[in-house]
Order: sequence, then structure tokens, then C-alpha cells
Amino acid sequence: MKRLLPLLLLPAMLAAQPLAPARVDELRARIRANFFVPDPLPALDAKTHRRFSPAPGVRAEAVTYATELGLRVPAILYLPDPLPPGGKIPGFVVIAGHGGDKYSWYSYFTGVAFARGGMAVLTYDQAGEGERNTQRKSATREHDTLQGDATMARRLCGLMLTDIFQATSYLASRPEVDPTRLGAGGYSMGSFLLALGGAVEPRLHACILVGGGNLGGAGDYWDTSSKKMCQAYPSQSLRFLGDQAAVLYALHAARGPTFVWNGRVDQVITPQKTFEPFFDDLRARTAKLHGSMDGVFEYAFKEGGHRPGFLEKPAVLWIDRQLHFPNWTEAAIRAMPTTHISEWIKHPGGVGDPAYMEEVREGGTLAIGDHVPGYQREDLSVFTPAEWEQHKSELTFAAWTAAARAAGAK
Repeated sequence: MKRLLPLLLLPAMLAAQPLAPARVDELRARIRANFFVPDPLPALDAKTHRRFSPAPGVRAEAVTYATELGLRVPAILYLPDPLPPGGKIPGFVVIAGHGGDKYSWYSYFTGVAFARGGMAVLTYDQAGEGERNTQRKSATREHDTLQGDATMARRLCGLMLTDIFQATSYLASRPEVDPTRLGAGGYSMGSFLLALGGAVEPRLHACILVGGGNLGGAGDYWDTSSKKMCQAYPSQSLRFLGDQAAVLYALHAARGPTFVWNGRVDQVITPQKTFEPFFDDLRARTAKLHGSMDGVFEYAFKEGGHRPGFLEKPAVLWIDRQLHFPNWTEAAIRAMPTTHISEWIKHPGGVGDPAYMEEVREGGTLAIGDHVPGYQREDLSVFTPAEWEQHKSELTFAAWTAAARAAGAK
């Protein structure tokens, strides 16, 4: 590995000049090391456990692949059926927020809608949720119960970042997928994780952050969040970057396009007053480090609140410009009907957390496309309950916690 820049010299050197390619590599290596990300990443050892059809025009695979410390990630891969003619298709990773997983309505809806557009979509269980939960439940926020210091928090964040990198590796390994057209969408906590992960993962061509992206460094929401183990401590650990928000977004600019898409009454954004003046200033600081405005993140606001906005038309149009849906043209996207999620969940098989279904939040989402059928929880399980009992020692958050504590003691 290349020698990393001395810790205390970084802020002064970053302020002095734009980031050269060698500096970008060094910073990415330091951030990965800060979070104990394995180098090299674990071999995928991917397995397809079953195949099924969740909706007309879509086929899916229930899969697992390796993450750090010997654990595995349960995931659902959505693919267009049939595959579009004319070559390989783009891929998109859904990075869920607190309590979210592959069972979340927005993970499923994105998988079905984007697959109909001709894209491969990977959704997976966040650490401590779904089939990675100690009781095989969702919306538990089990990882928030983790007890430990800032070092353990960095390990937790490193697990979540490794999950993003392994999801990217999995999509890149698929024979149907074009590895040069990979993107990811992060919602809420997922936006924070993608803000970090997208800064250091050059294989992701396009990143969209929704319900977040308003990084400010010391004292901001993410830095002082009550979610100290997955957000606050990890943010604080990046103080060595100096102007950490600008540095992270400069690393994004070195990678590819990024879009921040938030609501004007988003509970995460509004209290921080991170609107146009905030983002304009952050873009200017980012451009100084990047050396130009070319590639610096874009941002926009909508009416509404905290939502998985990568399903909304303006965001889908942005994704199309970066990755190009094989089955959709820009005109088709603009003319496409949408689904009002608070109405959709009232139909048989409509799934949504009642706490989030008020109109100002997820219930108000106007998601791209229509005629998306509902689903039952077990439709999106990789394992039956009996099979899960046999495999849980390589899946659950409790198993990771034990392995992480053992690794920390070495």
C-alpha cells in the first residue's frame, strides 16, 4: 500500500491546492482504513438461492454474497424480463435508511420500476434488519443498540460501507450488467453512508443522495446526531480531512456525477437551514478542491419532506441522464404515470411503515410508474424460516458484533 500522508499535514495541504489524482488515492485509502474496510475486499462467493417473478416484466433472484468478518448479505436482484436487446444493462444499488432493508416498500418498488426501465437493481438488508436481524424482523434499528466507543462505531460504519462496496462488486460481476454504468441511491442514513462510500468507490459512476447530503462537518446534524454509532462518531472520526464535507464531495467529483435531492420541509434538512446558500457555498468550496466546477455535485429541492426521492420523476430523469435506462426515453419518463404511495399501500399487498406514511413523509411520494403489485414479506426472503435458522450464524448482527469485538481485541 502507498504511504499515507501524515495526519496533521492533511488539512493544510488540502487547503493549498486542488486534489491531484495521487492525493485522491491517498485520501480514499485513509478513509477506508479509518473505517477498517478490508483491503482487499472479501471474495464475493455469491450464491443464487432461488429465482422468481415479482411483477410482470420483471424477474428476480434471491442471493447472498460475502461481506466482512466472514458474514454474508441477503439480497434481491431485480432484472428486466426479457433483457433489453443491444448489450449490457446499467445497475443500481438501493441503500436503505434507518430500519430499512430489502423488504421496505421503496426497495421493492425501485426494483420493480427500474427493472421495467431496463436496469438491474440490487436491494439488500442493512446491518441488523430483515434476515440480518437477530429475530429475523424489520424496522428494529438493532444496530442502534450497539454499545461501544468511537472505535466500535467506526467498525460499524465500516461494515455498512463494505456492504455498499460488495453490492457494487456483485452488480459488476453479473454477466447482464455493464460495470461502467453502475449507480446507487441512498436514503436518509443511506444518504450519509453513500456520501462516504461514493467518495471512495470509483466504480460507482452516479450517486444520488435523498433525505440528506447536507454534510457540514463539526457540529452539523450528522456529526451530533443521536444515532451516534452509525452517524455521529463516524462523522467525527473524519475531522482529519479539514473541510470534510468539501473534501468528500471533491472525491465524489473525481469519481463521477452526484445529485442531492431533498424536500423543503424535510425534518433532517429544515432544522439545519441547509438550503440554497448552504449548498452554493459547499459547491464553491468543493470546486476549489476539485480544480473546477466540472463534476461538482448538483442539488435541487422539491416540496414535501423526508422521502426516498430517487423514485420521483426529477430524480429518475437525472439517473437516466447518467446511466440511460434501456427501455425508457426521456420523453417516456416525462409522460409516465406515477403512483401515490399512501394510496398504493391501501391495496392488497401494499406494504409501508405506518409511522412514515403521512403525506409530508413517505406516503406523499409520487413514485415513477404504475401497476406495481403488492407483495408478502416472505416473497422477498432469501431463506425460509427453517433455512434461516441453519444460516443465521453467518447473517445476523449479533454474529457480526461478536466477530467485531474479537477483531478489536487482537
